[in-house]
Amino acid sequence: MIEVLRIGERLVRDDRVTTHAALVARAFGARRIFMDEADAGIRDTVERIGRDWGGEFDVELVESWRPVLRSRTGSSAVVHLTMYGLDVGGVAGEIASCGRDLLVVIGAGKVPREVYDAADYNVAVGSQPHSEIAALAVLLDRVQGGRQFGARFAGARRSIVPSGRGKRVVEGDAAGGALAAPRDDPPEPAG
Repeated sequence: MIEVLRIGERLVRDDRVTTHAALVARAFGARRIFMDEADAGIRDTVERIGRDWGGEFDVELVESWRPVLRSRTGSSAVVHLTMYGLDVGGVAGEIASCGRDLLVVIGAGKVPREVYDAADYNVAVGSQPHSEIAALAVLLDRVQGGRQFGARFAGARRSIVPSGRGKRVVEGDAAGGALAAPRDDPPEPAG
């Protein structure tokens, strides 16, 4: 199982960024996101999207990120995304084959030293300032080897039919009936 821990939020400016981090986590195969300092409206938005587009994804608002990190340390591989870490290309295969659930930590601002020390992997996606959303997407793609894009989201009221031109969306029973449950096991090694 993949989970994401979002630490902090720069109020007002980051509501949209935090929402997008949750949506990327969901679309790229995570099962849950924990958020501290986040508005409950973000949870409501992501839950509404889940009802329409299917799948199982939990948004948990937490008072503090520390208990989440401590509870996963040891049982899950803790992967902290930071531009100061090891290159994602060099460690993605090792992370994918570790045989443990993943907790991916993304920060909004300055991340406390405690996170760096608790992480099994401090991972960089490039060595330039960039978005935590982009880093999360790249990491999850590398660790899962693209398999997340074949996942189906059970219970969908809507689904997209791939098309070279235009938008094709299936609504109602046709959307949810053909969809299988998403995977809930640890990722396999990247290709």
